[in-house]
Amino acid sequence: MVLSGSDVGGTPRPLIGLTTYYQPAAWGVWEGDAALIPGSYLAAITAAGGVPVLLPPVGTDVRVLDGLDGLVTAGGTDVDPSLYGQDPHPLTLSQPVRDSHDLALTTAALAAGMPLLAICRGAQILNVALGGTLIQHLPDIRAEADYRPAPGVFGEVSFTTAPDSIMESLLGGAGTAPCYHHQGIADLGRGLRVTAVAPEGTVEAIEQVGRGWVLGVQFHPEQDPADLRLFAGFITAAADYRARRSTPVADLGGIRP
Repeated sequence: MVLSGSDVGGTPRPLIGLTTYYQPAAWGVWEGDAALIPGSYLAAITAAGGVPVLLPPVGTDVRVLDGLDGLVTAGGTDVDPSLYGQDPHPLTLSQPVRDSHDLALTTAALAAGMPLLAICRGAQILNVALGGTLIQHLPDIRAEADYRPAPGVFGEVSFTTAPDSIMESLLGGAGTAPCYHHQGIADLGRGLRVTAVAPEGTVEAIEQVGRGWVLGVQFHPEQDPADLRLFAGFITAAADYRARRSTPVADLGGIRP
């Protein structure tokens, strides 16, 4: 694992913002609220050539993106259904502070044309940020759409990809990936297209049409360290963005909570 801020050629590695949880946790003899993220995200970003920078949902200010080259919105709890005009399902659990944080950063990254890799909950945030809606409990719609084999146990989902998409360019026409979720994409947000679908019809990837490198995946690629193709493609896009960017995010219409 490379620990310096540059690759062997001396080129700085892209700085990648990564949204985090903020909740009770334990470390050593201590317990309390903490910003945290599974280490698998950090390992995947680092192995693909990036430098992870944690962005906890405290003191949110989109100007932090001015110093970054890409954004990963991570998995976690459900998105508050009031944000897309629905009442909560009995199994829906949300964290409003994290919702506002992730929505602000996602909106600002889109406005700036910053590469965005939105994972699981992150893909749902991306869809809602652009006016889309969610299915709050997939087994209510399709009994076979059960992507949580047991608490804390990842399942596996297969999917086919759409032609001329980021997904197809990196993974080919089909793939499999670890998964763990009970909600999914319903109505698409503005300017999005579906670029991967599971056999049972669940949307597994969405991309923004004609607006740079924006990919939301319903599965968890960070849980497969043997397959870093999505992360490698994202880091390449972040390096390209770093090379060409000149305008601060805050001057591009990004919102600030």
